[in-house]
Amino acid sequence: MSDPKSYLGWKVDYTSPPGEAALVPPESITWQVFKNPVALAIGGICAVLLEFADARIRSGVWDHSVFKTDPIGRSKRTGIAAMVGTYGPASAARRVIQGVTNMHSRVSGETPSGEAYRALDPELLDWVSATAAYGFLMAYHRFVRTLTEEEMNRFFAEGEAVARLYGVEHPLRSIQHFNSMTAHLLPRFEPHPINTEFLGIMKSGRAAPGVPKGLQSALVHAAVDILPRPVRERLALGTDYDLSPLGRLTVKSMAAIAERTPDLNGPAAQASQRLGLPRSFPWKPPAERQRLIETVRIASQAKEAAV
Repeated sequence: MSDPKSYLGWKVDYTSPPGEAALVPPESITWQVFKNPVALAIGGICAVLLEFADARIRSGVWDHSVFKTDPIGRSKRTGIAAMVGTYGPASAARRVIQGVTNMHSRVSGETPSGEAYRALDPELLDWVSATAAYGFLMAYHRFVRTLTEEEMNRFFAEGEAVARLYGVEHPLRSIQHFNSMTAHLLPRFEPHPINTEFLGIMKSGRAAPGVPKGLQSALVHAAVDILPRPVRERLALGTDYDLSPLGRLTVKSMAAIAERTPDLNGPAAQASQRLGLPRSFPWKPPAERQRLIETVRIASQAKEAAV
């Protein structure tokens, strides 16, 4: 699937309008996590597994989207929504999020066992938001750079504004909060052929034709690796999905390369340009990023004073 030129009424352009802030600031942990495509791939797969563990979400996605016929395209569109929430201008992020919410307002039905569901059910909104935050954060923490508890809590706090726009009532606050939510929902979780079908598609090479199948398989196993142990057991994802020592080394090596190699045409780089920062900003050392932010802030204040 080619990259879309627009999404839910927004022209996909992170460079404009110049100067417009994102919902998440450039000095955030979130900007660092979301710039790494390896962490995003692992975290995204993990989040889908956590969502599909609940029959209500699994049925809603399977029955009311193109996931079963175009899982890769659907996943890419979901990825755009995540990226615009982080890097896009705030006005575009609100427009896209409202469009997603409007679509979800029409999603309701029954699971195969006869249980009613609504996509805008507060419990389901909370869980979907939590799975994404957990997946992306833990993928970065395990395979890119070890984060402190304070950094993790900052990451969750930074995502609150976006989560609230989606209608989330209880945004994730900490890993302990995620563990509590998981324990509450765990009795509902169950293995299902859709889970293994999804993982098979992700391992097949279809998701990223230019990436070796062996690496894609390692990314899938890495996603299973970061699932909470009780969830993995409930989903019956056994030793066939273990991440081998070689697979772990491969994933960490690829993640390290991505972490230090600027993608100057990606959303993080384009958003940096929009804010008056160099496109390479997200890949610079922390002290240099802080200096650049301060330089832009001083220049902006001087411009305002001169008006």
